[in-house]
Amino acid sequence: MSTLGPLSDFFDAIAKDPRINSTHIGIYAALLEYWKRKGCPSPLQIFSHELIKLAKLSSRDTYFKYIRELSEYGYIRYERSFNRNVRSRIYFSLILNTERSVIEV
Repeated sequence: MSTLGPLSDFFDAIAKDPRINSTHIGIYAALLEYWKRKGCPSPLQIFSHELIKLAKLSSRDTYFKYIRELSEYGYIRYERSFNRNVRSRIYFSLILNTERSVIEV
């Protein structure tokens, strides 16, 4: 898989979406980097503090706001874990669109 493929697909998808800003893009890029480092698992399982550090966010509120919005807008599916010892799950909606127009990875 091309390293930039999923990120390029994301940029194509957001090109005409005025709701997306630089924070959404940074968080999505950090999610892709974390996903790649972990071997591209499906679903991606992550603690909020791991992504906050990787995306260089300054608060948990920012993380939760933008992750929720990415999920509401359909770019990811976010399943929050309310157990502090269990990672939340993230499914990407825009990966490898060569097989289908939108798939979950």
